[in-house]
Amino acid sequence: MTPITILLVVIVALLAGMEGILDQWEFHQPLVACSLIGLVTGHPAEGIFLGGSLQMIALGWANIGAAVAPDAALASVASAIIMVLALNGGDTDTTAAINTAIALAIPLSVA
Repeated sequence: MTPITILLVVIVALLAGMEGILDQWEFHQPLVACSLIGLVTGHPAEGIFLGGSLQMIALGWANIGAAVAPDAALASVASAIIMVLALNGGDTDTTAAINTAIALAIPLSVA
């Protein structure tokens, strides 16, 4: 990845992290965050597929009582970066890269 791409990914991650607290423009939603990272890195279709899959998982996350829901912004950004690195690393199997990113998103969101 080029330095400009890395800078744009950091800006998207910053927006998603801030929106997880501010909750105003919904940048922290997996569909938006993964789509933006996919667009910035040159993998827009894969970003939308990953974001849609993570959004369906995140629909069931809610703060109930003292329990805190997993962080959807962290899961989205980290899994999108993992997916992009897998696709840029020579892995031509898009489905395997997306499945790996989804499998790693759940433990990352709870951490």
